[in-house]
Amino acid sequence: MNAVLHPVEVQFEAMTPAWLAAVLQVERSAYEQPWSEANFTDSLSAGYQAQLLVAHTPQGPEVLGYFVAMKGVDEVHLLNITVAPAHQGEGWARVMLDALDIWARGQGAEWLWLEVRVGNTRARKVYESHGFGHVGTRPRYYPASASHPQGEDALVMSLALTP
Repeated sequence: MNAVLHPVEVQFEAMTPAWLAAVLQVERSAYEQPWSEANFTDSLSAGYQAQLLVAHTPQGPEVLGYFVAMKGVDEVHLLNITVAPAHQGEGWARVMLDALDIWARGQGAEWLWLEVRVGNTRARKVYESHGFGHVGTRPRYYPASASHPQGEDALVMSLALTP
């Protein structure tokens, strides 16, 4: 039996309230302490850059990942970037970081900033390979959880956006 391969189109789409159920499903499957629906709706209401990476398959659209970023005067702060657990390790985080770089440069940003859990070595490696450097630590930035009863520190990372 020959398997029929169907090409899959992957594209960025603006995150809208219509996508929130799918986004929340990914968020809750990816994190012990996920963002709430209110975190996403507040970000959309504030006009933050919120993009989905969507695969259009024969079965319908599938959210591969998303990011939410806040523009400042000469910087952009990455608030959330998530790859659906079923698609982690496929390079989608790098694709989204590249898209964020392009958007931030288009906004005139000179810096990208983010916080990442000290214990999230996988994400830290992705950020470091993208050029982010560790510039500080925020003690107990993340609230207490079952795996970190005292809270967890965040590493502050930045990336200079050169013209």
